[in-house]
Amino acid sequence: MSPETASASKASPLRFCESPFGYARRKTRVVMVGRVGVGGNNPIRLQSMTTTDTMDAESTFRQTVSLARAGCEIVRITTPTVGDARKMGEVKERLVKSGLDVPLVADIHFSPQAAMEAAEFAEKVRINPGNFADSKRFLQREYTDAEYAEELERIEEVFGPLVLKLKRLKRALRIGSNHGSLSDRIMNRYGDSPLGMVESALEYLAVCEKHGFYDVVFSMKASNPKVMIEAYRLLVARLDAEGRDYPIHLGVTEAGGGEDGRIKSAIGIGALLADGIGDTIRVSLTEDPELEIPVARHLAKPFQERPAERPLSGVEKRSYCRDVFDFSRRPASVIVLGPVRVGGEEPVRAMAGAGHGAAAPAALQKLAAKSLDLLPEILSFEVRSREDLDAARKAVGFRAASKLPVAIAGIFGGAEPPSSEALDLFDLVGLERSSPRAWTEFLGLASARRKPVLVEAPDADGAMDRLTPALRLHAPALVGLAGGAKDEAGLLKEYRKLASLAADAPILIRAPRRDDEESRVLGSALLIGSLLADGIGDAATLDGSLEPARALELLYNVLQGAGARVVKAEFVSCPSCGRTLFDLQTTTERIRQKTGHLKGVKIAVMGCIVNGPGEMADAHFGYVGGAPGKINLYVGKDCVKKGIPSEEAVDALIALIKAHGKWA
Repeated sequence: MSPETASASKASPLRFCESPFGYARRKTRVVMVGRVGVGGNNPIRLQSMTTTDTMDAESTFRQTVSLARAGCEIVRITTPTVGDARKMGEVKERLVKSGLDVPLVADIHFSPQAAMEAAEFAEKVRINPGNFADSKRFLQREYTDAEYAEELERIEEVFGPLVLKLKRLKRALRIGSNHGSLSDRIMNRYGDSPLGMVESALEYLAVCEKHGFYDVVFSMKASNPKVMIEAYRLLVARLDAEGRDYPIHLGVTEAGGGEDGRIKSAIGIGALLADGIGDTIRVSLTEDPELEIPVARHLAKPFQERPAERPLSGVEKRSYCRDVFDFSRRPASVIVLGPVRVGGEEPVRAMAGAGHGAAAPAALQKLAAKSLDLLPEILSFEVRSREDLDAARKAVGFRAASKLPVAIAGIFGGAEPPSSEALDLFDLVGLERSSPRAWTEFLGLASARRKPVLVEAPDADGAMDRLTPALRLHAPALVGLAGGAKDEAGLLKEYRKLASLAADAPILIRAPRRDDEESRVLGSALLIGSLLADGIGDAATLDGSLEPARALELLYNVLQGAGARVVKAEFVSCPSCGRTLFDLQTTTERIRQKTGHLKGVKIAVMGCIVNGPGEMADAHFGYVGGAPGKINLYVGKDCVKKGIPSEEAVDALIALIKAHGKWA
């Protein structure tokens, strides 16, 4: 495809899902991976990958058994060489003897010979089209159409024998594009882009289809959730437009560990599952692989056997926010809340609830003492009585004396509107559980004072019923959803509808209350992060009784994971595998402890460079295994120091950061 054709295709009305306003799982063919069916009406399958040295067949066997017992349905094993592929065969033999029939996937980079050998034992072979038949040389050149065609013929010569062998042995294939390892050919024609990732995979699919081989699964992985989401959507849109119903494997590669890794994974995987895309998933954490399975299970659970939903009415012909294949933020007007501006090109604002009563002012004082980086930009008070109003007045006084850039919101309960005096105290006002008459009266009072109003209702239609009269009165409004019974996936659709109907009113995303920590982290990331990746959202908050400092910490982590705010250092770290050349978990934690305070600095910690330095494209610095006991350091994509002994490498990284003026 020429760049002109690709551009036209990108601009065409491609559809990546049946409807952005209602759930329906994408219909695919079934691809059998051993005894496990992927796609069709099968459940969303859970995968992981061993972290052992494949040449140590005993350790790899034991970890495979441990993964299977944890609920992993398909296990991937790295096979960089022919020797590793044969050792995987030993692992398979031991599994069969033990009566454990878990399918194995051979993970291939660079070596067609290893792939051919692995096909003898593995139920599926995963190849990376960026490096299977290409060696990365970072050449910049223009390809004529004839030269490009010659390159494709060369790919078929290298890849075709594997396709024929997989077909003969009834094995499956995953064509897995990685944002960090696109070939020079793709980079020169399409750039380091989601489009390039898709074109890279489709080149290899053409070879498969030419030989009548259709047991193919696709993946489009990136460490940046927004890039990953766009690449998958574009791939699915292209496949569906051409009647190709291949299943999809989802994952955010090198997401990292702990809460940050879970947040990135929930944003990328959750957004696509909510769109009905995804037949098998892997959560890539810099942790023991068994710990990936509960997270994957939690993300998949709401969509396992989820019934198709009728699209939300009245919005099907609307664009809910933007071109979904190219990120842009939903246009919104700016409203001024005291010292804070919301909407337009302003950062996505963090809102926290202080509750009500005499303890509420102390919440702001505690937050101010804890960290300026984690201050709420909007602090809301529940006002149910005169005592609540007095407490809020003390908070306003503390804000003024401390000169803190925090807007104070008053959310009034009861059926009657508050007094003019009460309205004047706050920068943003809302009224809960009001009748239409009380709401109209409240809007009149707020509009007369040009007081911005918070408009929330359980669903988009209810929010519009309240927003419409506010817009008629020219009352500045922040609009959102609250009190709905839907889960995060259902709320995602309602927010899209709201974004389509609410003209240019800025939107507040409120994640629903969840009582357990895992549900709270993954649910808020799915809802808030996925909407922000769609360009929807001007402020965000977490509902419930979570302590304000913890609520803000989680909220800012979600905003950073979605690329909306930066409040700390960010780490891109792989989950480890048999190719890893150092203790990845321990080293990553050491680097995090010494550099985590570097706000805005992005550091990649990679066990090897197999996925390509492009995976570190937006990282400032890279710490990469170069050889056993040796570390290479990168600035962006450029390797600047090689062969540093592991025991000296963390200090060398810090010196490099300092030398580039990024140390604080």
